[in-house]
Amino acid sequence: MNKNEIIEKVNNLLVEEFEISPEVLTPEASLKQDLEIDSLDFVDIVVLIDREFGFKPKAEELKNVKTLLDFYDYIAEQIG
Repeated sequence: MNKNEIIEKVNNLLVEEFEISPEVLTPEASLKQDLEIDSLDFVDIVVLIDREFGFKPKAEELKNVKTLLDFYDYIAEQIG
């Protein structure tokens, strides 16, 4: 899976599962501030990542994920 496919899949998940407007899904968007993803949402995100990408992220790894670009890069690194 290439980076564009990851971006498309992640963005679709955020729109469908969290009802986030596609217009705010920019690489520099902050997950917590701009996208308003809270700690409970991160639990759901872990489940979605496991289902869609085949790995279960660890909480300590996600602490370094601040922006949407960080999130894309993290997934690419894990499945690469």
